[in-house]
Amino acid sequence: MREDLSVAPLAPVRLEAARRSEWSRGWRRFVRYRPGVAGLVFILLLLVLAAAPDVFAPYPYQEVFRGMRGAPPSWSHPLGFDHIGRDVLSRIIHGTRVALIVGLLATGIAVVIGVAVGATAGYLGGVVDAVLSRLVDTLMAYPLLVLLITLAAVLGPSLVTVVVIIGLTTWAQYARVVRAEVLSLREREFVLAAQAAGAGVGRIILRHIVPNVLSPVIVIASLGIGGVILLESALSFLGLGAQPPTPSWGGMLADGRAFILTYPQIAIAPGVMISLTVLAFNLVGDGLRDALDPRQKDVQLSR
Repeated sequence: MREDLSVAPLAPVRLEAARRSEWSRGWRRFVRYRPGVAGLVFILLLLVLAAAPDVFAPYPYQEVFRGMRGAPPSWSHPLGFDHIGRDVLSRIIHGTRVALIVGLLATGIAVVIGVAVGATAGYLGGVVDAVLSRLVDTLMAYPLLVLLITLAAVLGPSLVTVVVIIGLTTWAQYARVVRAEVLSLREREFVLAAQAAGAGVGRIILRHIVPNVLSPVIVIASLGIGGVILLESALSFLGLGAQPPTPSWGGMLADGRAFILTYPQIAIAPGVMISLTVLAFNLVGDGLRDALDPRQKDVQLSR
C-alpha cells in the first residue's frame, strides 16, 4: 500500500515532463529551419519597435519639415519625406504598432471564438454540430474583404473597429480545424475516462480536449497573422482603418498612390514593410507546422 501511495503522485509529474519534452523537441526542430528563425528574429525586432516607437523613430511622426515635400532619401532621412513633408521612416516605425496590434489582437479574438465553436460542435455533435457547422460554412462562403468593407463602413472607421470585425469574421477556419480534431479526440481513452469520472462537458473540453488541439491552432494562427495584416492594410488603404494622423502602412500606401511617379518612396517603403512582415509570419508558420507535426522526422528540418 505504501508503494502505491508513493508512486501515484508521480504520474502527473511524469505527464508534465513528457509534455515539456515534446515542446522542447519541437523547438529543436524549429531552430533547424533557418528561414523560420530569420522570420522570428524579424518579428521580434518589429515587436521591439512597436513597444517603444518614440525611442527608435528619429523624428515625431506628425512633424512637418517645410520645403521638404516629397524630398528623396538622405543620410538624416533614410526613407525620404512624404507628400506633405513628414519623415517616412518615423511614420513606418509608428505604423508597426498598428499592424501588430491588429494582427495579434484580431487573431487572438478569432482563435478564442474558433476554438470554442469548433470544440463545442465536435464534442457535442448532433443538432449542435449541425447548426454550428452551417454557421461556419455560411461565414466562409462570403468574400471576406467585401464583408469587412461593409462592416467597417457601417460601424465607422477606427482601429478598434478593424480589430473587432476582423476577429469576428476570420474565426471560421479555426473552428473547422478544431472540430475535425475533436471528432477524433472525443473517442480517446482519456476523454472516456474523464466522462466516467463524472467530469462536466466544460471541464472535459477545457482540460482534456483543447490542450490537445493547440498545435494545429498555433500553426494556423502564425500563418493567419500575415493575412490579417494584409486585411488591415487593405482597409486602411480604402480609408476604413486607422484614421489620420495615426500612421498605418496601408494608409501610407494610399497617400503615395497619387504620387507614385513623382515621389515613389512614399509608397515603396510601406509596401516593402508589409511584404517583409507577411513573409516573416509565413516563414515562422512553415517552421512551426513542421516542428509541431509529430509525423515529421527530425531529419526533415535539417535543410
